[in-house]
Amino acid sequence: MFRSSLIRSVARPLASRRFVHVSAIRRSTDPIPTPEGSGASAGASVKVTSIVDKVAELTLLETSQLVEALKAKFNITEAVQVVSGAGASSGGAAAAEAPVEEKPVEKTEFKVKLEKIDAAQKAKVIREIKNLIPDMNLVAAKKFVESAPKVIKDSVPKDEAEKIKKALEAVGATIVLE
Repeated sequence: MFRSSLIRSVARPLASRRFVHVSAIRRSTDPIPTPEGSGASAGASVKVTSIVDKVAELTLLETSQLVEALKAKFNITEAVQVVSGAGASSGGAAAAEAPVEEKPVEKTEFKVKLEKIDAAQKAKVIREIKNLIPDMNLVAAKKFVESAPKVIKDSVPKDEAEKIKKALEAVGATIVLE
């Protein structure tokens, strides 16, 4: 008894609601009105206005496809941002003239690679390698050093990589940071 009354109390409000599919609303032939003060039609040519009207008739999926096609056509990356609104008239021209300078990405992680060793300092290098790699025993460290060039550690932060390089070069190894 309780269960059926609970179902009826939930079903009545849902039955009285009208659900309309969003794409059915967007398919209407009326174009989307342009907000006042947006400057979309102020001073625009007939050609631009007709393109804007055609874009306004597109569905959300079609608009997304259009954006992707324009990005591919004009080789636009995600880093480029379009300036719009009131700031476009005052600073937009200066921003368009200034070339976009890309800073080279500073490397934060390095590979510490043992290139070669001084034969006279081999024992010291083996001990230092054994200390740097905790799971390695003396025999494995010897084989590791003898099979140089070899990567000691991968994806190491810059300060730690420089510390390892300094310690190994002090005992007679040649180290390369990649």
